[in-house]
This record gives sequence, structure tokens and C-alpha cells, in this order.
Amino acid sequence: MARKRRNRIFQFGPLGMDTNLLVVLFFIMVFGFIMIYSASYYKAGMSSAFNNDSMYFLKRQVVFSMVGVLAMLVVAGVNYHWICRFAGVGYLACFGFVALLFTPLAITANEATRWVQLGPVQVQVAEPVKILMIVFMATLLTAKGRHIKSWLSMIKIMIPAGIIAVLIWKVSDNMSSAVIILGTAAFMMFVVHPEYWKFIVAILIVGVGVTAIVYYVASMDPAQAAESFRFERIRAWLDPYEYETGKAMQALQGLYAIGSGGLWGKGLGNSIQKLGKIPEPYNDYIFSIICEELGIFGAGLVILLFIFLLYRIYTISQTAEDMLGRMLTIGVFSHIALQVILNLLVVTGLFPTTGVTLPFFSYGGSASVFLLMEIGLVLSVNKYSIQKRLDEAREAHL
Repeated sequence: MARKRRNRIFQFGPLGMDTNLLVVLFFIMVFGFIMIYSASYYKAGMSSAFNNDSMYFLKRQVVFSMVGVLAMLVVAGVNYHWICRFAGVGYLACFGFVALLFTPLAITANEATRWVQLGPVQVQVAEPVKILMIVFMATLLTAKGRHIKSWLSMIKIMIPAGIIAVLIWKVSDNMSSAVIILGTAAFMMFVVHPEYWKFIVAILIVGVGVTAIVYYVASMDPAQAAESFRFERIRAWLDPYEYETGKAMQALQGLYAIGSGGLWGKGLGNSIQKLGKIPEPYNDYIFSIICEELGIFGAGLVILLFIFLLYRIYTISQTAEDMLGRMLTIGVFSHIALQVILNLLVVTGLFPTTGVTLPFFSYGGSASVFLLMEIGLVLSVNKYSIQKRLDEAREAHL
């Protein structure tokens, strides 16, 4: 019976479709739709590039989300053990996605080549890479994690994630996605590795390194810093008013939006900062529009929804059938948590601008599809874990 259960590849239906997780996901997505429309209708309605259609971004987000929900249900119905059999192929596919940036399919926007045109759809290559790396690292850590005994073994097991992260950083000039990929892999290893003090030491080393870089950039001549847009971003973060018409403009306008919202906000749709002051208010700075229109109450609601979503994912990880299921769910947990935290730190001015979006709230079709597929992995783990317990209960009564 156990072998039959594990070999069962497909199992569609309501079993294991965690109701609490799906309900909070539904509220997050609907809330996201409302805020994308509120943040984008002015710019979309005033621009011929968007057919003067005030619902342009909302329509596209809804369509991509519907595709994402369908993909989530398909992934949820597939045995995660079977999915992870192709982890190595998925890892090689990461190189394939990066290689697409060297083809005519590549699209350059805002001085960065991060997207490819696949038919009518633009896909940011980092998005499929993130979920593929979660599957790969979950499989790798399940097989090798218990053998991590030294610093050298920790470094070795992080090399595959490091290679992909560096490629994403250097080829697509997308350092924020590289940090998320590497951070997600590191958190997964933290969970499987018993000696937590090593991670505390590693975090301290990274902290010292980051502090040294910030100090170095702060002491640079402004003209010298301007030669690197990342150094200039750090200087703009340290002294935003010196760059208020340039690199720090969006960050400052976002802070003005947050500060003007007060406790209850100006009311849905009544943001001033979205009227051209924040260039793309429906993207990575959408949280500032939420704060301006819905105040501290709205911001707190967003944070509470994410906390509950992450809590449900964590709960499923603790009841997973095996280490592989636990690693998959922890990978999804760490990816979403890291991305939410980085976005909120940037928008509130506690971290330099990175371009990291807010999951399910920021506009982005491919990001929504692959995030929902990650939720599908979590549901697959839950589905087959529940099925195992049901099968064991039946066997016990035979």
C-alpha cells in the first residue's frame, strides 16, 4: 500500500486543498486586484500606450492570475515526489532561461535585459528560475543535507544556487532576484542543518561586509559613485535629499505617500502620489499607495494577511510526509517571506531601492503565475501527506 501511495502520480480533487490557505490567498489576490486598479487607473487612462484604458493593468493581472490559479491546481494534483524526479532537468532549465537573454527574444527595459518575449507574453527569466531552484534545492538538501558537517560542506551544497544567482545578477543585471534565490537556498539549508550557530556567524559576516560596503560608498566622491548605478542608489538611500530629483525621487515620494496616509488613509482611489509623482505606483511601490489611501489600518491588514499565509505554509511544512515535502514548503515559505520583507524595507526607506515587488499585490503577470505554482507545490505536499495518514489509518483497521 505504501509503495502504491508513493507511486500515485496524479490525485486531483478537494482532498488536501487547505481551506484556510486558499481563503487567505483569495483575500490577498482580491485585495491586490483592487489596489492595482487604484494605483494604475490614472496612468493607464491618460496614456495611449495603454489604449487610454483605465482598467488595462487590472485586466491583464486578472487574466494572468486566472492562468496562475489553473497552474496551481494542476501542480497541486501532481505528486511532489514525481515532480522532484526532474529536479536536475529543472536546474539545467535555469541555464536555458538565462541563455534566452542572449537571443532575439530578449527585451530591454529601463536599461536592463531581464525579460523575454514568448508569444504574446513577456516573462522575467528570474521568476521561473526561483521555483525551479526551490525544487532543486529541496531535492538536494533531502539527499545531502544530513551530511553537512563543516563549513566546507555548507559551501559545497550552496554552490549550485550560487552559480544561478551570479548568472541572474550578471546577465540580467537583477541583483535583487539573485539575493532572493541565494537567500531562499540559505534558509532551506538553515532548516535542515542542526548547527544553527554557523548561520549566526554567517549572518554576522554578511552584516559586517554590507556595513563595510555602505561605509565605502558613503566616503566616495559623488562623481565616482555615479559611475555605478548601485553605488549611486546607496548614496541616494543615505542622503535622499541630495538626489531628490534623480535616484531618490521614487523613494522620497513613496515616503511622502506613507506619511500622508495617517491612521485611516485618504480613501480608496484618492492617492495624490500616484498622479505622476511615483513613476510606476502599481509595481514595487504599491505598498506606499496602500498606506496613502488606506492608512496604517490598510498597511496592517496587508501585513496580517501575509503573516497568516506564511503561518499556513509553515504549518503544512510541519505536517509533511517526509523531509522532501518539508523542504519544498520551507522553500516557498522563505521565498515569499524574504520578498515581502525586502519590499517593505525598501518602501519604508530602511533599505536601498532594489526593484523587489510585493507578492500578489504588485503588477506582474509572470510573477503571479509562478508564485501561484509555488502555492500549488505546498498544496501537493499537504494533499499527499493527508493521503498517507488516511492510508495508514485504513491499514491499521485491516
